[in-house]
Amino acid sequence: MRTLSACIAIVVAVMFLSGTAAADNKFVGAKFCGMCHKQIEKGGAYLVWEKSAHAKAFETLKTKEADEFAKKRGLKTPAAESPECLKCHVTGGGAAANVEATFKKEEGVTCEACHGAASGFKMLHIKGDLAKSKEAGMVIPDKTDAKFCEKCHNAESPTFKGFKIAEMWAKIEHHGPPKK
Repeated sequence: MRTLSACIAIVVAVMFLSGTAAADNKFVGAKFCGMCHKQIEKGGAYLVWEKSAHAKAFETLKTKEADEFAKKRGLKTPAAESPECLKCHVTGGGAAANVEATFKKEEGVTCEACHGAASGFKMLHIKGDLAKSKEAGMVIPDKTDAKFCEKCHNAESPTFKGFKIAEMWAKIEHHGPPKK
C-alpha cells in the first residue's frame, strides 16, 4: 500500500510539473539557438533572424525618433527603458526575472519570442524530439495565423501601417532541417 501511495504521488507530481514546465521556462538567448541554427543543414534559421528587423528591434528604441514617440505617448522614460516599448521590441518584454545569464535585451526579438522560452525544451530539441519539445513548451506558430504576430504588430505601435501575414512571413520565413 505504501508503494502504491508513493507511485501515485510521483505520477501526480510529474503531471503537475509537466503542466507548469512551459510557464517556468527561462529565455536562453539567440546565441544558444544559433549554435545549431546557423548551419544550413540545420535550417539556417539563425541566419534569417540575424538579417531581420526582429534582430534589430531593440536598437530601434535607442533612436531619437523612438524617444520622441515615447514622449508623445506620455512615457516618462526613454523608449529603450519603457516597458510599453520593451514588451514588443525585446523577447520577454525585457523582464529580467525570466532571463538566464545568456539572454540580452540587445538581441531584440529572438527565436524565443515565437518559439517560447527554451530552457525547458532546448535539450529535447537538440536531440530532435519535436513532440517532447512541444510538451516542454516549444511553440511552432501557424504561419497563416496573424493573431500570433499581432500581439506586437498592431495599432498600439506608433509606426503601424497594417499587417499582412503572408507578406511579413516571407521576410522571416525559415525552415527546419531538410527532410532526409
